[in-house]
Amino acid sequence: MYEHLKGMGITQYDRIEKYALRTEADYDTLKIYYKKERGALFARSEKFKYPRQKKTVLVDSGTHKYKNVTEISPILRQVVEELDQITSQEKDMKDLKKKILDDLRHLEKVVAHKISEIENDLNRL
Repeated sequence: MYEHLKGMGITQYDRIEKYALRTEADYDTLKIYYKKERGALFARSEKFKYPRQKKTVLVDSGTHKYKNVTEISPILRQVVEELDQITSQEKDMKDLKKKILDDLRHLEKVVAHKISEIENDLNRL
């Protein structure tokens, strides 16, 4: 399913909590954080370095000036897309849990109000 992560040796996709990506000189550093294991003092993480892709780009066609630029490697871009899928699924689950709890609290209020209304009607009889 996550071929690029699998190629990096990552198999426990459900344990991935978040990731960070930063650029250092000619490398992009990807750090993947895992959920903290029970009884562990710190959460586990892994760090991967990818060389930046170097390109020469035409800046001014009139003077034929070129500039050397670097950009994220295509492989790392695909890895980040897979990580985005994993981390957004977890966020969606947290949002869904919050929505269900909010709906439950609202339902409790509605039922309590209706019970109070019925009790008032009974007292009037």
